Amino acid sequence: MRPLPASLRRFSATLRRFGRAQKAAAAVEFALILPVMLTLYVGSIELSAAFSMDQRVITIAGTVGDLVARTNGTLAASDLTNYFQAAQAIMAPYSPTKLEQVVSVVAVDSSGNTKVEWSVGYNGGSAQTCGQPYTTVHPIPTAMTNISEGSIIIVSEASYVYPPLLGLFFKNSFNFYHQNFYLPRYDKDIPYSSGC
Repeated sequence: MRPLPASLRRFSATLRRFGRAQKAAAAVEFALILPVMLTLYVGSIELSAAFSMDQRVITIAGTVGDLVARTNGTLAASDLTNYFQAAQAIMAPYSPTKLEQVVSVVAVDSSGNTKVEWSVGYNGGSAQTCGQPYTTVHPIPTAMTNISEGSIIIVSEASYVYPPLLGLFFKNSFNFYHQNFYLPRYDKDIPYSSGC
């Protein structure tokens, strides 16, 4: 049998060393798992940011409604504007430009029928029509109208269109909407200084 040429022997020895070597195994495994890990990491960042934004919208709806419910007497238009603007600060560090807010005071008669006493929208929020029944996609729950018969309900709404951070996994914007209901703290009507 003829001996192999020197160059082939060197190549054969290199292949045997490569086959026995395990120093690069971790690098190869890391290269294989890296795309999966990055996908999970970036996806979790986007989901956690969306969850955080949803919590902010819940807080805003609750905060403004609670402030209005604490009013003892007539609510000044400037005070309500201040409430709306203060609630926008909750959005930081995100932009509040897409945050829409609405506050409505709804009278409930002894039969459980509703009538909007006044309603104010802020930053594009659609106010209810005064003197009309309260009508939205999200009606006032019957349990709430039952406990409010002969009194009023403060309805606070907040909505926000949130575009995903990177848009890699979620292509469409999230539409967050929350509605909170409050009874007046002082058990009487809350007139609005600018009328209806």
